[in-house]
This record gives sequence, C-alpha cells and structure tokens, in this order.
Amino acid sequence: MGLPAIESYPMPDRSSLPAPHVAWTIAPERTALLIHGMQNQFIDAFPAGGSPVRELVENVAALRGLAGALGMPVVFSAEPVELRNGSLKHRADPSEGPEPEPDATAVIERLAPRPGEHLLRNVRPNAFLRSHLGRLLRSQGRDQLIVCGLYAHLGVLLTAADAAMNDIQPFVVADAVADFSAEEHTMALRWVARSGVVRTTDGLLRELLLHRERRNTGSNGRA
Repeated sequence: MGLPAIESYPMPDRSSLPAPHVAWTIAPERTALLIHGMQNQFIDAFPAGGSPVRELVENVAALRGLAGALGMPVVFSAEPVELRNGSLKHRADPSEGPEPEPDATAVIERLAPRPGEHLLRNVRPNAFLRSHLGRLLRSQGRDQLIVCGLYAHLGVLLTAADAAMNDIQPFVVADAVADFSAEEHTMALRWVARSGVVRTTDGLLRELLLHRERRNTGSNGRA
C-alpha cells in the first residue's frame, strides 16, 4: 500500500522567504549537497507533474548538476526497504502482508546516484543519525551543507538543526524541498531560518557561480 496522497500546493518563491537571522555566504569549496529522501515511494504520493513535485525534482536536479560541476560532494540519504514506522523491523510473519518492492525505496530515476556520489542508509529522519554523514563532511573539509528533498518539516528540518548544532552551516533550498502541505512547508522554512539560511534554487545557484567567478578572477590576478 502506498502513502496517502498529498494535495497539490504552490512552491514558495523569493517573496515568501522568511527573514534571515544569520549572514552566511555559500562557498563551493566548503559545501556539500545533501539530497534527502528523494525516493519513489515518497515522490509517488504527490500529484504527478504538478506542484510542488514538478519544481522539486527540477530544482534538485539543477543543484545536483552544478554541485558536480563545482566539485562539491553530492550525498543521498535514503530510507532502507525494511524501515517502517520509525524502526527497523524483522519480518517473520507472512500474514503481515507482502514486503514492499525494492524499487519503491529506490532514488527516483531522474536523480539516480552516479559514480563518485555517496548514498547513505537513512534509518531516522535526521540524516546524521546512525550514518557517517558527519564523518564524511569532516573528511572532505566541508562545514557548509545544502539540504534539499523530503520532507521539509521532518528530515530536512531535523538534519539542518543537527548541522547547525555541530558547527556545520545549513542552507535549505525553499523550492527544492516539499512537504505534506503548504502550511508544514512554510513552518519548516521559518524554523530553519532561525539557525540557518533559506534560499531559492535560482538564488543559491547564482551565489555559487558568483563565488567561483570571484575566486577565478583572484587567481588570475595573482598569476
């Protein structure tokens, strides 16, 4: 059985972003991209081809494309097939019904992980818990984390909060996350803005490219 259907709602735009409480600047050489929960079973609950899932997939793909071009680590966190109701469950009774299809928990085809990208087993909404995400970021010298995916008020919010509490600056992309409703989506962005940065996809892409151009100009000037 699939998840309950989620009604369509419009993605937030720049005019609806919460006021920032911090003044951090994104830097590609300090940043990793986390794509959280973009799996078939979750995406299929949204109206196919409508908002917010259409923009969600397009914007996550755009972020992933630029992250790869800039040499930023790209990390996927995905719920394993045996995870249900918040805990890992060992099934021994066939009367419980059929096992979910493995394809249901796979990352959607448009975003399928590529060689060199990282796929983490995510057994809690917070992608840091029971995973090596923190160790991965430290090993690559990353103290900023772009968070996108599902769901804004669960995995995205909890992961961003954990990052902030561990000296990793979270950047949540308002139109590259989605939720069960517009209200929950908006609530999550407001919470994130108190200890992190909320940007639109276009805004964040521009900042990343501008930072690279400035670094390249500086390097050429010193040559």
